[in-house]
Amino acid sequence: MSNKQVWRLIPFLEASGNVQMAIDKWLLEQHHLRKHPPTLRFYTWSPAAISLGYHQKQYPQAWENLTWQGKKLDVVRRPTGGRAVLHQGDLTYAVITSGLPGNRLQAYTKICEFLIRGWRSLGVELTYGTAGRGYIHNPNCFGTATGADLILPNGAKLIGSAQLKRGNIILQHGSIRLQPDAELFAQVFGTELFNNVQFPHSLEQIITALIAAAQDCFDMEIELKPFSQLEWEEIMAFNLCI
Repeated sequence: MSNKQVWRLIPFLEASGNVQMAIDKWLLEQHHLRKHPPTLRFYTWSPAAISLGYHQKQYPQAWENLTWQGKKLDVVRRPTGGRAVLHQGDLTYAVITSGLPGNRLQAYTKICEFLIRGWRSLGVELTYGTAGRGYIHNPNCFGTATGADLILPNGAKLIGSAQLKRGNIILQHGSIRLQPDAELFAQVFGTELFNNVQFPHSLEQIITALIAAAQDCFDMEIELKPFSQLEWEEIMAFNLCI
């Protein structure tokens, strides 16, 4: 028999930003209460949304009135820090786990390892970004690449991540920019999209590669398990509280 830890894999989910953030917070809470195993999941935001960092107090009022493909953009607050992220044409990952050794940065590096390995298996090399001088004054998370980001060989940022710790429990989630709309990006942030790179891989191929890499990096087995009706009820109750 295998001694590997078993993680729960939530099936890919498309839902509104409020629901997605409620799920991530609920998973963190359940793991913190020792009612739930470590979890990996991938999701997208529908309608398109702008997520604000937990401590991000100010944002342009115009964001409240933006539309994408005939639907109003959601403006949603994340439980994690960082700056605004536009969720359109992206894939979001979330890891909820515990017991990682080291400080916050070391835990971050450990989790990012599966992203680097997964993309490498697809022929894409990623490296950590370096903080630019404009970081503090830039409301756009993808406007500058910091050490908390993964960038492509041409310098364009592919993945921006954020983390929340409760004791030794970690929620880390991040946006993987796949097919961003340059016009919408300019509307939101008032700047051009830097190096809009298109990938030949399907969403399914990317998720499959990242799951395989996660199994290696965390030395775990996964159990694919959708949310039960009872869990959905708890998550929706959680959603009303946030």
